[in-house]
Amino acid sequence: MADLLSISERIIDSGVLSEMPNRVTQELSEVADGLAVVESFSHIWGLDTGDGLVLFDASGVLTGMEAMESMRGWRTDRVDTLVYTHGHVDHVGGSGAVLADADRRGYRRPAVVAHEAVQARLERYRLTNGWNLGINARQFGGTRNDTMRLSPGKSGGKLGERFLPDDVAEPDVTYSNTVGMRVGDTEFELHHARGETDDHTWTWVPDRKAVFVGDLFIWNFPNAGNPQKVQRHPGEWARALREVAARQPELLLPAHGLPIGGADRIATVLDNTATALEHLVESTVALMNQGADLDTIIHTVSVPADLADLPYLVPFYDEPEFVVRNIWRLYGGWWDGDPSSLKPVPKARLAGEIADLAGGPLALARRAAEVADSGDLALACHLVEMAADAAPDDPAVHEIRADIYTRRRSEASSLMARGIYRGAVKESRAVIGD
Repeated sequence: MADLLSISERIIDSGVLSEMPNRVTQELSEVADGLAVVESFSHIWGLDTGDGLVLFDASGVLTGMEAMESMRGWRTDRVDTLVYTHGHVDHVGGSGAVLADADRRGYRRPAVVAHEAVQARLERYRLTNGWNLGINARQFGGTRNDTMRLSPGKSGGKLGERFLPDDVAEPDVTYSNTVGMRVGDTEFELHHARGETDDHTWTWVPDRKAVFVGDLFIWNFPNAGNPQKVQRHPGEWARALREVAARQPELLLPAHGLPIGGADRIATVLDNTATALEHLVESTVALMNQGADLDTIIHTVSVPADLADLPYLVPFYDEPEFVVRNIWRLYGGWWDGDPSSLKPVPKARLAGEIADLAGGPLALARRAAEVADSGDLALACHLVEMAADAAPDDPAVHEIRADIYTRRRSEASSLMARGIYRGAVKESRAVIGD
């Protein structure tokens, strides 16, 4: 077993990201007596109450079975309760493996507890199945037109044409704001929060001074801006972190990344994360109130350097700029403040006009390459995208486009940006015939 608390202590106390905090090993580590985690995508946390296990999350469809096998190498007791921290598929997709385990052992079905909004999320996933498959394909390296087809791996799961697995365990116990729960001699307090999702649950265990926070803390900059997903709530996320901190926990147990021990260390981490989100919200809203448009705001607002440099706020998954856009969407709607974008012409028509002015699509693409060579990849992407819109089937244009987005991807910090840029490269390669 790895000493996960020691690893997180070294990273936080040194301020140096010397080791990867988000590990997917499928291995179990006992963090405290009767408390263990299987590091997966996402984790499964298990708490032995003496009268059955309480599990927090079930990992995903491709990892759930193996993660559950690791949990069973630690305890074979009946699973009394499965708590969903929220309804994302990497947290609920492996629940079929949890139910199958109960069936094999002759145990009753675990109670599945979640916030009442989780059910609506599951229904939305079924409604937008193709859209969500496409998002994941692009986010993790595909194109706009791909769907994710994952074949069975060691874990035995298969996603196929379903974003939400058919055997996902529906919640049978829900709550709206706060609810208490008792299993064996252990008391649990479940609290609703809106942050990355609108259906999030964080759970306080008073006897252990431990808090299961799900994705409220992920060892990356908070996923409050995802450009391909529904609305996030960064202000409420920050308030939830401060509510967690008010309990003065001594163990912080996230669904991604390392657990953290020590009341002072946890308080610092929660305060810094909340402060970063609050800064983005306050700065963005202040500029909105002054009449600034979205273009001005996204090129003005940033996270203070002393927070941006912290090893647990690295923009590896999401980015502050994307969070600013989500704050605008939350308070200001979808229009960006540019009157020409309110009722635009088809982008291919605009691109054709610009390309004609430049001497044709290939001339525009070559100018994009020159701009890229000068170091301005952001501007180069605008120009080459217009060239490709004006000449969508021109291999020479797409050769340049693929090169520019390959270079842009190499400089991107977040997984979201890298996935989208890689998707653009694959699109152009398909036109070229590579």
